[in-house]
Parts: sequence; C-alpha cells; structure tokens
Amino acid sequence: MRIVDSGPTIWDGSLSTPGHPATQASRGSRRTARGNRQSALLALSLLLAVASLWFALPVLADDYPSRPVRIIVPFGAGGPTDVFTRAVSEELRKSLGEPFVLENRPGAGTIIGSEAAAKSPPDGYTLLMVSATQTTTETLVPNKSFKLLRDFVPVGSLLTSELVMVVHPSVPVSNVKEFIALAKSKPGVLNYASSGVGSNYHMAGELFKNLTGTDIQHVPYKGSAGARNDIISGQVQMMFDSIPTMAQMIQAGRVKALGTTGKTRSPILPDVPTLSEAGVPGYEASMWIGVMAPAGTPQPIVERLNHAMNNILLRPDVRAAWERQGAEPMAMTPEQFGAHVGSEIDKWAKIIRANAIKSE
Repeated sequence: MRIVDSGPTIWDGSLSTPGHPATQASRGSRRTARGNRQSALLALSLLLAVASLWFALPVLADDYPSRPVRIIVPFGAGGPTDVFTRAVSEELRKSLGEPFVLENRPGAGTIIGSEAAAKSPPDGYTLLMVSATQTTTETLVPNKSFKLLRDFVPVGSLLTSELVMVVHPSVPVSNVKEFIALAKSKPGVLNYASSGVGSNYHMAGELFKNLTGTDIQHVPYKGSAGARNDIISGQVQMMFDSIPTMAQMIQAGRVKALGTTGKTRSPILPDVPTLSEAGVPGYEASMWIGVMAPAGTPQPIVERLNHAMNNILLRPDVRAAWERQGAEPMAMTPEQFGAHVGSEIDKWAKIIRANAIKSE
C-alpha cells in the first residue's frame, strides 16, 4: 500500500493529521470556545441595552414635556370640570414650561372623550380628566371599548366638592328627617331632578333613597340648567346640586337647603348640617376631579406630572381660591388616586345594580 503524505495541517498552533482523534477534539474545542464567546457577547449586549434604558428613563422625565400636552375633558365648556381644569392647566404651563391645551370632547356620558384618550399614544402628551361620573359609566355601560383601570394609569387627583340637597319652598318640611317622613307617607309621589342618568346629582339621589328606604321618582334632564329651573319653579320637589351654584338661591329663599353631602359642613353653608348628622348616618357623596393617562405611559412622566400637580394643590393661594368656590384641593399619589377610583367604581356599582338603573 502506498501512503501519500499530504503534509501537516496546522490547527490552533498544534500539528495533527486530518481525521486523527486529536484533530476532532481540537475542532470541538474551537466550536465550544466560539459558542461561549457568542453567549458572552449576547449577554453583554442585553446588559448594555437594559442599562441604557434604565439610564434613559430619568432623561425622559427631565425632558418632559418638550411640546404642548393635550388634556381631553369629556364634558362641555363652562362646567365645573372644565373651569377647574383650565385653572390647573395654566399652572402646569408655568411649572413645566409647555402649554397644556384643553380639548372638550363631550357626549355619550363621557364615553366619547374617554375613548379618544384611551386610543392615544401612551407618551404623556395626552391626558384625560376623570370625574365621579366616569366611575358610574363603568357599570352603566359595561360593553364600551375601554375600562378606566385597565386602559388608563392614574396620575393624580385635583379636588373634591360637596353637593347640597335642596327642596322647593312649597314642600312642607324644614329638615331631612321631616322630608324622609313625608316621602315615606307618599311613596312614589315626590320626585327629584338631576342633570342626567349616571350624573353626580343622580347618584346622590339614589344613594339617599337606598339609605333612607324612600321611594322618590327620578326626573332626568339634559343638563343642569333645566333641572335647576324646574326646582325653582316647583315642577320638581327636590334636587342635589353643587353648593356654589345653589348658595345664592338658598340665601334668596328660592330653595330650602336641608343638608350637604360631605363628611364635614361646607364653609360656604356653615349653618346647613351634613346629611349624616341630619338623619342619614354614613351618607357621603361628592364630586371630584382627577387626571389619568393612557396605559403604558412611562412611570417617570406620571411621577413628574403628579409632583407638579401636588405642588400646585398645596399652595395656600390655590386652596383659598378653590374653597371660595366650594372645592377642596385633594392631593394624592398615583397609587392613592387609583385606589380612590376603584373604590368609587365599586360604591356606585352597588347602587346602580340595587336600583336597576339603566343607561339612557
């Protein structure tokens, strides 16, 4: 047999013959080493990517906002939510250096505006004003395309405001207990007005009925103006309304105030007892306003907005100005505000189901 020598094969500095076990082992070692290097490079790349993202988050918050921020208000212009939002947006502009522009998107019981906000990019440049009304919509309209605590993240709260229970002067009562007795003596005869199904004023009336065991008919209006006109003219007997709106009418004797809906008496109506102390223990209903952002909005941006909002709310001049309008600043962390929204959804869901309330 003739053996042809093809010459030595150089491999990683060692001499070996092709096909020899030493050569195969050498090749396996090279593949293992190469795989280890690739794994190490991949791990390093991932580590650098995470680190760059981590360090970018504070930069993202520091640079925010770099252009105007849109605040969607799911109510018409001129209402309490709109008025207070405009005041806060101007202060946010001063604090953060960019305009906070209101966009009124009323309709369908706050659904139109809320839905538009839910579909917006989660970049901090679209915010949604949220009120107690939206927490009732969660139950009244279960098949809508969004959920408050699923499709939004809480940013912070702004204020809380009490309501006042008033009756027409022709109603022969002077306090809450007398009104309850009258309503029980005439089930289904007395009525109360509200600005619409699911509104704060409606829910306040339904809560009153549940806690007192009375049968009072609800008369919904398309807005507060018509309801107020009819309580003043005597077309309806009772109504829950905002304290600043009703204060002058109470002082003029055009309506009688029986009780307020907060935990403590209103500084605007200090002589009017709360409903809880007037004969309805545990009664509490309020209007409140807060801010949410589309789900996925970076947490540093949420924290920056919350910090700016709370700094505004803690100012003595802001507190004094709002208290003159019947509102109290309500500073909360995002987590506290989220818990508040959840508790309000649960509270009004029980009333809606117990009273078989349906959306219009």
